[in-house]
Amino acid sequence: MKTQKMINADTFSPSNHYWAETHHVENQPDALENYNVFESDIALNDAVLAHQANWAIPELKKFGQLCGSKEVIELGYQANENKPTLYTHDRHGKRIDEVRYHPAYHQLMSLSMEAGLHASHWQHGQGAHAARAAKFFMMTQVETGHLCPITMTSASLPSLKLQSGLFDEWTPKILHNTYDSRNLSHTQKQSVTIGMAMTEKQGGSDVRLNSTRAIAIGQPGSGNAYELVGHKYFMSAPMCDAFLVLAQTTSGISCFLVPRWRPDGTKNPLQIQRLKNKMGNVSNASSEIELRGALGWMVGDEGRGIPAILEMVAMTRFDCMLGSSGLMRQSVAQITHHCQSRYAFGKVLNQQPLMQNVLADLILESEASTAFSMRLARALDMREQNEHEKHLVRIGTAIGKYWICKRTPGHAYEAMECIGGSGAMEDCIMPRIFRESPINAIWEGSGNVQCLDMLRALQKTPATLDAFLNEIHLCEGKHPLISETLKALQADFEEKENIEFRSRSIVEKMALLFQASTLLQYGNSLVADAFCTARLKNENKGWVYGTLPANIDCNALIQRATPS
Repeated sequence: MKTQKMINADTFSPSNHYWAETHHVENQPDALENYNVFESDIALNDAVLAHQANWAIPELKKFGQLCGSKEVIELGYQANENKPTLYTHDRHGKRIDEVRYHPAYHQLMSLSMEAGLHASHWQHGQGAHAARAAKFFMMTQVETGHLCPITMTSASLPSLKLQSGLFDEWTPKILHNTYDSRNLSHTQKQSVTIGMAMTEKQGGSDVRLNSTRAIAIGQPGSGNAYELVGHKYFMSAPMCDAFLVLAQTTSGISCFLVPRWRPDGTKNPLQIQRLKNKMGNVSNASSEIELRGALGWMVGDEGRGIPAILEMVAMTRFDCMLGSSGLMRQSVAQITHHCQSRYAFGKVLNQQPLMQNVLADLILESEASTAFSMRLARALDMREQNEHEKHLVRIGTAIGKYWICKRTPGHAYEAMECIGGSGAMEDCIMPRIFRESPINAIWEGSGNVQCLDMLRALQKTPATLDAFLNEIHLCEGKHPLISETLKALQADFEEKENIEFRSRSIVEKMALLFQASTLLQYGNSLVADAFCTARLKNENKGWVYGTLPANIDCNALIQRATPS
């Protein structure tokens, strides 16, 4: 019987290789970080220049470097990996209704408010909305949850303008460029954030079914104090300092400003019942609440609460489409960065024909959404002085909120597939983008609500359709497919029967025409021509991305969109 020779582990040394070293990490791109989000986005630069915000370029570059830094990108991961927690009572049994967040969330709030994402567009002149939109677009690519209270604070001022006393009291604190997270009365703060609460269990989007009641404390009417009793099934960002809330009075649905604390420093009985367990937007708390005699002041006329709060909702809807456009851009940045470095089957991914088709298609969608959103930012800048721009905001917001937000989930999934298995891992940003992607389509009015809102705008204000058509006519001679698509759209409007049933297909045509028009007027000619060819011709439309016709210069689109 042979005796096996024993190896002394202390003296063993392999002769020709390191036997414990299984592999080197090769063919893997570096993380996309420490880059300038603004300078690397040619489409965003084009839009800022086109829409009269060139004065803001130095601060946009600075903010772009901040948003692309490794440290700020990491804040987005930390804020989402550590969900907010509700504490209804303190250890002595005292009701506090406090939501506690990870420090990363507070840091992101501070960065956004210092940059004026909540208010700068209300304080500056020409191009202010476009400049702020560019910043919001970039911060969306870092983290979207904290932007919910940012956007509601931004959007609150148009509603508060309806009530001069409240507007004068709250506006200086809304405009203040600091963030104060303390659980204190607004009377003890220099800066505040504002939320809103409309939805109830029995009604959802149909807020006319709301059952929450408001009872006048003294004299009823506009600007006066009321007690609110009822519930809200969905109130986002419950640590805001005050909320615009809908409630029933004897004259119907009215709007109220309800602070979290009473002016005397006692707690307002606005009680958080639980936090929502959401699939996305997890860094931001959303809650169910009970109003147990909460103090609030009427905003606008009694019984006119829906028009009053819609002043706020119109602005939050704009941020939904802007945020979805930002998510698309971050997806494009990730996949073009990945595919310029990753080899498969002997070639770099972005040089393989089928992958080029997919990448270019996703890029077109992203650039068109950016162009649409930034054109509406310009309209917001000009609406007070220009009737055309005012009507364009009204109808364009409904169209853009529907279309851009609807297109984002499919875009996010396809982008994830470009990266492959690594794109589905939680240490990649793509799963977070994918979970965020349906949120903006559902919040602030779902797709059907937006289509019905478009029809309502046409019925109540026919000039909105004139504004839309006039905008399209400006570029009618710039591409042959514009006239053809416009003719089909006008035929849809002339046929009145079943127009509500057909409204999604009508809004789709309107969205594509508006995107094409904006690209042709203000964008890159290569992108504009490729978009018109790919999206306005029925036979070129595919159910999935990556079905572009062969005459599109995919390589040029990819090089344009890849972060430097």
